[in-house]
Amino acid sequence: MALQYSVAVRNARLDAIESTTGTSAILKIRSGAAPATCATADSGTVLATVNLPSDWMSAASAGVKSMLGTWSDSSADATGTAAHFRIYDSAGTTCHMQGTVTVTGGGGDMQVDSVSFTAGQQFDVTSFSITAGQA
Repeated sequence: MALQYSVAVRNARLDAIESTTGTSAILKIRSGAAPATCATADSGTVLATVNLPSDWMSAASAGVKSMLGTWSDSSADATGTAAHFRIYDSAGTTCHMQGTVTVTGGGGDMQVDSVSFTAGQQFDVTSFSITAGQA
């Protein structure tokens, strides 16, 4: 039998992600393949940098934690195709989470209004949530 956790344990695990990463986390959307792990050096080009809201994720409920507030950038940093993201602590030095980026409806870990970035353009994150496994 596989391990199973109560909803309360799953929610607590999810809430620990935001508390460990901290308030004022930084999101960087990058081109190219994601590094093997969060501990691996950055890869690709930074296409956009977003200072996330101080409370950037909802309280976990039913084993799911979703983005809070508006995650957007009024001026993308560079031109390229978004492929992965990394979320860092407020200093922007420690990666705590990474995943794929696709256009809305594309099934990526994070979805944006367009994966084609042009330096100076505005973009919006349209969907981001984390679901705890082992229900």
